[in-house]
Amino acid sequence: MTTLLIFIVLGLVFIAILQMTKIFELSQLKSEQSQIANDSDNKNNGYMLFAFMVFTYLITIFSFWNYGKFLLPDSASEHGKDYDSLMLVSFAIIFTVQFITQFLLHYFGFKYRGKKGKKALFYADNDRLEFIWTIIPVIVLAGLILWGLFTWTNIMDVNDEDDPLVVELYAQQFNWTARYAGTDNVLGGANVRLIDIDKANVLGLDEADTYANDDIIVKELHLPVGRKVNFYFRSQDVLHSAYMPHFRAQMNCVPGMITEFSFTPITTTADMRKNPEVIDKVNRTNKIRAEKAAAGEENKEPWEFDYILLCNKICGKSHYNMQMKIIVETQEEYDAWIKEQQTFSQTMAAVQ
Repeated sequence: MTTLLIFIVLGLVFIAILQMTKIFELSQLKSEQSQIANDSDNKNNGYMLFAFMVFTYLITIFSFWNYGKFLLPDSASEHGKDYDSLMLVSFAIIFTVQFITQFLLHYFGFKYRGKKGKKALFYADNDRLEFIWTIIPVIVLAGLILWGLFTWTNIMDVNDEDDPLVVELYAQQFNWTARYAGTDNVLGGANVRLIDIDKANVLGLDEADTYANDDIIVKELHLPVGRKVNFYFRSQDVLHSAYMPHFRAQMNCVPGMITEFSFTPITTTADMRKNPEVIDKVNRTNKIRAEKAAAGEENKEPWEFDYILLCNKICGKSHYNMQMKIIVETQEEYDAWIKEQQTFSQTMAAVQ
């Protein structure tokens, strides 16, 4: 019933707007001659074109100046520098082309505005001009695509070279679970049909698979700095996306299949907290929190920077809260932490 009423109200609003438009047209009705643009109208339109062009440039400059501080800090992964360079070059090309083409568009719109007695000269074609504006974009785009493919290949280079750490990220509405491959560095078999909450088998590991015995299941992701990590992704229910913005890494988690990517973290959490950009962001955020707390709007503890894993696909009503803390630390700190965790076999034995 509510839906029907909404459609009725929207229909009435549309009819009202339509009738108001007709009234406005009738009130503005003049002689036919007044509907023809004269030289003064064309000149004013030309000036407005220039004004709009200036506004576009100014709002672009203002946005970069005012909101550039909200961009991510330096990449914390080995491949991230190439990723950021590719994005920077792409933006430079886009805004250079945008500046030139928008200027020409508005300039010619003014220069060749309608004038009384002036006739337009029509060119059927210009082979040289068409070749230039075709071959240049082809070359530039081909270069960007090849560069992008090379960068993507680096991220997708999942292999066993350099003794990588093997980690599975398991997505479900609305949380993440990490599984480490254990001392053998091989993940045990798993299937969503084997999930048994009563037996604490929350990821559906195959209890008959010996590789699964030393797997470690946790809710906080720890990574050793400088060591390559091979990630494997599964989803229990719907399409999710594992997004690690500070590492410039993202991969879809698709139900019924395993996806993967690889990267090497190069900056520990402790070192990233010393980054001037991060310090500035933390200070600004805590200042806003303090102001809101003083006004009684909210009362949150001061924020401290942490790497984070997010879901970058809208997966349901609590999608916004689907995240996991990532800690990048030294190999010694990681080894000490991993020793404190229970293996899958120990967890199953404790439950039984």
